[in-house]
Amino acid sequence: QVQLVESGGGLVQPGGSLRLSCAASRIIFSTYVMGWYRQAPGKQRELVATISSSSTTNYADSMRGRLTISRDNAKNTVYLQMNSLKPEDTAVYYCNAYRVYDLRNYWGQGTQVTVSS
Repeated sequence: QVQLVESGGGLVQPGGSLRLSCAASRIIFSTYVMGWYRQAPGKQRELVATISSSSTTNYADSMRGRLTISRDNAKNTVYLQMNSLKPEDTAVYYCNAYRVYDLRNYWGQGTQVTVSS
């Protein structure tokens, strides 16, 4: 079955940095738009960043300037570098894979990010 596995979450202090990874298997990785979403307690899931097959990127306004999303098609992996983290960034971060032409859409299990002193 299709599998997306996130890693790299954890506890960081305000102002700190973290890099998340998402490894995909059993998909033709290069044909998918890859994205990161997050869900904080009591809130709706929201978009963090996306990257297309041509490496066009899109970022949420709340985190623009503090993020870099990238992908390595040879490793079937997408990354999210997060800098200058704030307590309000605390959430479960989910990896997403989406293919436009046939509307395939897959989700990972999530990784916890906690920003606290």
